[in-house]
Amino acid sequence: MLRSSMVMMAMAAAIAPHAHAHAQATVDSLYTRDHYNKSEYMVPMRDGVKLYTIVYAPKDTSQAQPFMLVRTPYGIPPYPLTEYKRVLGPSPEFDRDGYIFVYQDARGKFRSEGTFQVMNPYRPVKNGPKDVDESTDNYDTIDWLLKNIPHNNGRVGQWGISYPAWQTVMGMIAAHPALKASSPQSSPSDMFVGDDFHHNGAFRFMYTFSWLSGNARPRGAQTTDRPRPFDYGTTDAYHFYLDVGTVARVNELYFHDQVPTWNDFLKHPNYDTYWQAQNVLKDLKGITHPVLNVTGWFDQEDFYGPMSIYYGIEKANPNNQSTLVVGPWNHGGWGAGGGDSLGPVKFGSATGEYFRREVQLPFFQRYLKDKPVKPLAEAIVFESGTNVWKTYDSWPPKSAVKRSLFLHANGKLSWTAPTETAAAFDSYVDDPAHPVPFTTEKRPTQGFLWMVEDQWFASVRPDVLTYQTEPLTDDVTIAGPILAKMRVSTSGTDADFVVKLIDVFPNTDATTPAPSGAGGGRGRGNAGDQRMRNYQMLVGAEVFRAKYRHSYSNPEPMVPNQVTPIDWDLRDKNHTFQKGHRIMVQVQSSWFPLIDRNPHQFMDIYAAKPSDFRTATQRVYRSAAQPSHLELLVVPAAP
Repeated sequence: MLRSSMVMMAMAAAIAPHAHAHAQATVDSLYTRDHYNKSEYMVPMRDGVKLYTIVYAPKDTSQAQPFMLVRTPYGIPPYPLTEYKRVLGPSPEFDRDGYIFVYQDARGKFRSEGTFQVMNPYRPVKNGPKDVDESTDNYDTIDWLLKNIPHNNGRVGQWGISYPAWQTVMGMIAAHPALKASSPQSSPSDMFVGDDFHHNGAFRFMYTFSWLSGNARPRGAQTTDRPRPFDYGTTDAYHFYLDVGTVARVNELYFHDQVPTWNDFLKHPNYDTYWQAQNVLKDLKGITHPVLNVTGWFDQEDFYGPMSIYYGIEKANPNNQSTLVVGPWNHGGWGAGGGDSLGPVKFGSATGEYFRREVQLPFFQRYLKDKPVKPLAEAIVFESGTNVWKTYDSWPPKSAVKRSLFLHANGKLSWTAPTETAAAFDSYVDDPAHPVPFTTEKRPTQGFLWMVEDQWFASVRPDVLTYQTEPLTDDVTIAGPILAKMRVSTSGTDADFVVKLIDVFPNTDATTPAPSGAGGGRGRGNAGDQRMRNYQMLVGAEVFRAKYRHSYSNPEPMVPNQVTPIDWDLRDKNHTFQKGHRIMVQVQSSWFPLIDRNPHQFMDIYAAKPSDFRTATQRVYRSAAQPSHLELLVVPAAP
């Protein structure tokens, strides 16, 4: 979930899709003012609570238009009726195509009545009008709009990025019959398994602190003021969180019971009914209208969510017209701007513009306006490395085959399984007092450039194991989930393990082939860029908290120094490791302050005291009997 300022920039298009000058922004604002009427309403819900709603309706009423609905907890400025958004829809093309744009403050936020609850779960059983959730609020809003806003064609589309995407997903469940198209874009799905607040049970300390401090404080009187950002007093997040010491001290030091959701989290250290109820995947049934599910390969917040939602819809609703779109973007990076680079990594074309014009707009035109546009493919994915868009009739592509990359002695990585019969292993000491940083960037909040950051800084640490192949003699393209199948031990009774998959650029000018069209052959990337020599580009990474290896609900201690298999998903990727590059794998046990520190004791880490944290010796095994490896889906080279 994005911070509110980032959400509104992407969703409400507070900046135009190009790097326009101020004059162009003024033109956009004049266009919306000249072509739309703005009105405000307090829309009643079934329990009597009224939600503040802004409607931008076309001045030209000669043709009935569909609704485009956004529901958000991040505010819907500008609030004065005399002021207009510069862009009303997902992109300016929607404004010119003509829709009735609807923005609504979520229950309990800004000008809406009621009480806000973070990730208010869907209630499948409702015994009366007081049993409400985001699904009922979405349904009631649509019902009211159809009956009260004239010149509509009886169809509704909805979209959102991040938290508003989750609200979009909730609106898809038990949906109003008039809802004809939905586009959840980087929605979370399960906050314990893989999204904002935890990954595989490991607590995302830095992000959770930042998001809850700015978005989960109870409000006083209804207001349009945004919460004041937390003042860290430093740009050094690494030492700020070390000085905090433990998760348990946050409320005492900073929140002082003013962020009740933080306290709620600490009462639920395992995957109990509190977290299970929020898991939207169990509720993805009966979704009959088309869905455009969007995310980015380098989404720093919610990548598990959209991928699991896509897989869940496919399984529970096999006849649904759903499309998966994944581009080379960070969280929300497709909403505005060109999308031609992320940090130093260049993608050779304006991928954001391509998505907005060639994918997103036609999707809604087809299902809301019956325009004769070409149906979208099942999967539209950007292949990083070669910098090309690919379309598939299934995801992962049916042609992809399983191959395993094995860890070997002396830091080697190979497609050949190890043959050593002894208990071969590599080891390192993980010290909670000196955890491995997740980035070299100096900033108080998480940011997103770490998703493609040069991992050289980690490879030189003694508490990080590094393995790499010889220079590749041919391109290697992966497409689909990456599974880490590790055989490990710890001298403690709990540990975290982080596995990173890395593309190592050669010690020459970075090589990416010549450019071509957006949907065609390879596009120019970092050719000739001296910064990319020996660059260790992070392709995928994930953490696993070992005590949850059998169950997130019922953790079990590790047996000290006993070889233990732990398998986990590094999530899907579509990337080509080019000829001359190397494939690298790094293994470590801390990733701070992205993830809270593990005390290496089997315990409720939320309640850990400073004295509970101890060093531990971690071993990663690589013998014939205990072969640690990554399982990849590799696309065969074209004949």
